Amino acid sequence: MFLASKFFLFLTQPLAWVAALLLGGLLLISARPRWAARLCASALGLLLLLGWEPLPDAALRYLETQYPAVTPTQDWSHYAGVIVLGGALAPAYVWTAPQQSALNDAAERMTEVIPLVRQHPQLKVLFTGGEGELFANGISEAERARRFFEGQGLPPSKLLLESASRTTYENAILSRALPGIDPTQPWLLLTSAFHMPRSMAAFRKAGWKVTAYPVDFRSGLKTPWTQYSMDQGAQKWKIALHELLGLLAYRLAGRA
Repeated sequence: MFLASKFFLFLTQPLAWVAALLLGGLLLISARPRWAARLCASALGLLLLLGWEPLPDAALRYLETQYPAVTPTQDWSHYAGVIVLGGALAPAYVWTAPQQSALNDAAERMTEVIPLVRQHPQLKVLFTGGEGELFANGISEAERARRFFEGQGLPPSKLLLESASRTTYENAILSRALPGIDPTQPWLLLTSAFHMPRSMAAFRKAGWKVTAYPVDFRSGLKTPWTQYSMDQGAQKWKIALHELLGLLAYRLAGRA
């Protein structure tokens, strides 16, 4: 399943489609020059279209509005803790500077935990994430999370770590097997807003009593029609397609 998810991730990258069209054009340039020209023109058109951000933002907004934003000041006093999904930490090889953390563009998954726990000191923090890289090496994501949270002043007694999971489905299954964890108690589930629909479905399917605590919103309320960026547009399409198709795959497999 893990290897299949990595192959699936590659297929949800729009730039891979552009490359495939260009490759097809190159292969046909001698035998079918007219078809080669069409494929290359299609690749150029697709590349230009990817940069128009209102389109991928609409897909992301569909995902992000399924669970509205909440604030740390709400009453979470009867919750056992907050489950933090991995995905916000830079790869292990980047963690080269002692006593420094390396976060990626989903950093809110980590940084929003601290004010939440300060507002509600009774909450435990359950971080779930092993190593999502295909050829993993170095310290696990859970160990990197431990260094980050303890560096931010979170007492070790409040932190629970699950370090074997590689997918959202495994996050849900393996976390409930940790000693002292009762998934029937109310828990907050904290992850990126676009990732929340698939995460909530997987955790509820696994028997967790979870409430969504979405962070890391990407689409906003409305995108200006003039917003254009090839790199940002391609990245947003990749995220949206991965989540939409991933949610569909989970449902078809009975994991959501």
